[in-house]
Amino acid sequence: MPKHKFIISIDQGTTSSRAILFDLKGRPKFVSQMEFKQYFPKDGWVEHDPEEIWSSTKKVLKDVIAKSKKLNGKVLTIGITNQRETTILWDKHTGKAVYNAIVWQDRRSSEYCKKLIKQKKETIIYNKTGLLIDAYFSATKIKWIIDNVPKARELIKKKRLLFGTVDSFLLWRLTNGADHATDATNASRTMLFNISTNEWDDQILKILKIPREILPIVKDCSADFGHTDPSLTGVSYPITGIVGDQQSASIGQCCFETGSLKSTYGTGAFVLLNTGRKKVYSKNRLLTTIGYRIKGQTTYALEGSIFIAGAGVQWLRDKIKFIKKASDTEKIIKSLKSNNGIYLVPAFTGLGAPYWAVNARGILSGLTRDTGPKEIVRATVESVAYQTHDLFEAMKNDGLKPKIIKVDGGMVKNNWFSQFLSDVVDIKVLRPKVDETTALGAAFMAGLQIGVYKSLEDISNNWQVDRSFIPKMKSNERKKLINGWDKAIKKTLS
Repeated sequence: MPKHKFIISIDQGTTSSRAILFDLKGRPKFVSQMEFKQYFPKDGWVEHDPEEIWSSTKKVLKDVIAKSKKLNGKVLTIGITNQRETTILWDKHTGKAVYNAIVWQDRRSSEYCKKLIKQKKETIIYNKTGLLIDAYFSATKIKWIIDNVPKARELIKKKRLLFGTVDSFLLWRLTNGADHATDATNASRTMLFNISTNEWDDQILKILKIPREILPIVKDCSADFGHTDPSLTGVSYPITGIVGDQQSASIGQCCFETGSLKSTYGTGAFVLLNTGRKKVYSKNRLLTTIGYRIKGQTTYALEGSIFIAGAGVQWLRDKIKFIKKASDTEKIIKSLKSNNGIYLVPAFTGLGAPYWAVNARGILSGLTRDTGPKEIVRATVESVAYQTHDLFEAMKNDGLKPKIIKVDGGMVKNNWFSQFLSDVVDIKVLRPKVDETTALGAAFMAGLQIGVYKSLEDISNNWQVDRSFIPKMKSNERKKLINGWDKAIKKTLS
């Protein structure tokens, strides 16, 4: 008889696929991770090979299943969390994608977005979806593939084309084509989903000329999504939770109360504020989105998206070669007394909230003869705290003032960064014991569906703080730093 019980979470991210084995208290027992290639065919274009997404996911899932057996355990269910907005269209009969996955960071449909704005479609789309018209979301990526890939149009005529965000594509493959579904959080990031009616919106589909029949069924985050095919996983496992990565991190951080907030620092950085049953429409270009949907009840959130956070550290490592590994940044930063007036605005793929400046490109300002790699490393890491400050200012202008930030993601392992963040935003920062919060959220949703957890309160009992960071910076110092950042932003936007 198996001695232990586990839940597996598949965490399919922008740069790697991971599978994590959690015990029922939400503690990670084993992680398997595999990076995959990023493709940049043109300036502002970002793609993944769907077959690489699939093969890496399959490999890490098999690793974790094998480990569960070695630990004399039984896997009860599987949850999936994923990079949101990334778009895949595939053939219903063969399962083969008609084009590479167009990644959330991709800007190729920017011109088309401008056209929609000129046609005065922004208000309709914002009121229905809570989203601004932007190339970031799936809708215009789908449109681009339909308009530019002949195979896609051919399959539409044959009623054989399917669309999915990455969760949907993985579900299709894991169930061997038996299930074409997604959850409400992923659907709410497509720019095609009406967040009030909780349905695909016919009016928007008509504007974009996207056929409704290619879209997946939309379920709650905690629901029966099907079973893995035994030819893949040996045993057939239920899949009972799906959540987009940022909402999943919010669930993993147990942000279930109205006003609770989490900020994730992965490839990008995403601040999510729980607004309860109420949709709050921002006057400051933040997004209104679905936080989670359980038993047909929708909880909404306000979101600010920063496109470049950990991706900036990757750039330092892979392109500029100033560091060998991400963890080197802390030591380098600590060796400097200050940022010496150097600011990096990492608008490598434009700027996200609250600017939404598609054509902005990164700048480095304040350079002198004395500037070296150390200052640039520090400016890159600091930029993430400043961008978070800009989001918090936008929230404040919307009348929302968070008292605590729960943080997660790779960057917050850096104690210097976590403290600097607290100093710049002038709010207490809490880092949880389990830093795998994105994967954990999907595990919690999967466990909720099969009765491992009785309620959200029950789930909350598993959350524990690892360390808190309290603002220590003098207010005149904070003001001076933020003024410097504001000037750098103005240069970028001009």
